[in-house]
Amino acid sequence: MPFTTSHALQPYWDLAVAPVQADALAAALELGIFDVLATPHTPAQLADTLSLHAPHTALLLELLWSMQVLERDVADTDASTQRYRCTTSTLQYFCRASVAFCGDAWLYRLHALRHFATQLNTLVCAGGKAAPYSAANGINWTAAAQHQIGQEQRAVTMRAALSVMQRIAPFAARNTPLRLLDLGGGPGWVAIALAQAHAGLHGCVFDWPETVAVAAANIAHAQLSERLETQGGDLDSDDIGVDYDLIWCSSVLHFVPDMAAALRKMHTALKPGGMLVCVQAEIAPAAEDAARVLPYYLPMRMLGRTVTRQGELAQLLRDAGWRQVEQYGASDFPMAPVQVLIARA
Repeated sequence: MPFTTSHALQPYWDLAVAPVQADALAAALELGIFDVLATPHTPAQLADTLSLHAPHTALLLELLWSMQVLERDVADTDASTQRYRCTTSTLQYFCRASVAFCGDAWLYRLHALRHFATQLNTLVCAGGKAAPYSAANGINWTAAAQHQIGQEQRAVTMRAALSVMQRIAPFAARNTPLRLLDLGGGPGWVAIALAQAHAGLHGCVFDWPETVAVAAANIAHAQLSERLETQGGDLDSDDIGVDYDLIWCSSVLHFVPDMAAALRKMHTALKPGGMLVCVQAEIAPAAEDAARVLPYYLPMRMLGRTVTRQGELAQLLRDAGWRQVEQYGASDFPMAPVQVLIARA
């Protein structure tokens, strides 16, 4: 007779073991295991290829199989001849040959969150702000645009953004001339995707100067320099332009010192009747929903940045003069569920 009732402590035991699984995935990425396992290998073959310890390699592969990032032969019960290979998702996101490779971005998130976690006890006891994982300088902004942000935009955000924009009537009319501002657009992949999907779209990617240098290179590579431009600056203090039909703003408002002022600035930048599409994580009222957001954004909140509660951003939009504010949840953006807000100037 099976027993299916778990102990009340089981969720916390699961938390205790989660770092082992995370480190197993990190080791596989850092050692290049997934790149080799694009084709089936036994543990001994993999160890020989990468100069690894064969018995321990076999144990790691079995753990990765249990995490469903690897598949193995069903019929073969001999551990020494069992062949492992990447799952379809692993091939797509964790093999460097894939255009949707997201391994560097995942490793960055892992190390950044762990860096914060080591400070948590001290922060709760003594206050202050969390020390950031990397300094906010030009070199690090450029690296972020080229690697973790760029990978996440190509692998996840581009498709999610296109899905959102199908709800926007001017964008859905593919040949209508549109002027877009991709505000805080980072490496520019969202603007590129939108321009590729809409022949009448022209626009600008606005972000830090070091970041838009990466965007400009990506735009040139996509052969869209005649339709997309870049502008470097600070949203808080610099001009962002005017007469836009659409503004795309994804996970930007956490970083501005005055959210209401930023929303007023965006309102002024749009043509009358123009539309803002704002994608932002908010804290849900239910514990199980909030649990999918709070761990990712606790470091940001302890740096003194703002994460609104669900519904607060919509009210800020209305207070800033926006009308017809529509809001819905989406789970196909990087890391945590977000709220998509669509508002008309």
